[in-house]
Amino acid sequence: MNQQQSWRIMIVDDHDMVRTGLRTYLLLEPNYEVVAEASNGKMALQMLEEGIPGGKPDVILMDLMMPEMDGVEATKAIMALVPDMKIVMLTSFLEDDKVVEAVEAGAVSYVLKTVSAEELIYAIGGAVKGMPVMTADVSQALTRGLRSRSAQGADEGFTEREKEVLFLVAEGMANKEIAEELHISIKTVKTHVSNLLMKCELDDRTQLAVLAHRKGWLR
Repeated sequence: MNQQQSWRIMIVDDHDMVRTGLRTYLLLEPNYEVVAEASNGKMALQMLEEGIPGGKPDVILMDLMMPEMDGVEATKAIMALVPDMKIVMLTSFLEDDKVVEAVEAGAVSYVLKTVSAEELIYAIGGAVKGMPVMTADVSQALTRGLRSRSAQGADEGFTEREKEVLFLVAEGMANKEIAEELHISIKTVKTHVSNLLMKCELDDRTQLAVLAHRKGWLR
């Protein structure tokens, strides 16, 4: 019988009751262990710099709005210190620009505090694997936020048609759907995708879609 690995969790939130609630949720999960808590981003960064007994956490549950240093700034600083850290942003607010800022800072997921315990555990499990987990409303907020900033994104020398194809790839469309949307052949779509991959020095369309979201190359 295989023994499941225990994942180390750090909780960063300025409200005692929230930290208590999160800790209680995680106590019910045998594979998760709360190894550290901080009441703001500055304190969390300091704790990581000084070293946490037993080693760094695997996942940080990070509140968005905090005094001293908020979740976005703390995430930036922590990712600079520990580049492979997995951070799940927790918040009561669903603002398009805040979702974008959190993802750009390096948060692997953005989760509302209204989610169920099961959804939170699922998000943490996804973070452990480096897999983004976002509810539909958060995903839509991310897309809206990125679209509003698309004019600021560089185009890397793309042609107008390549930009159109890129936008649709970023929206998750398959080649056939893109061909129908733009009234071109599937072969032509494949050619444009290949050109985009070459210009961006990427291996597959998934990486291309992720890059487009990060850069704000969206409609």
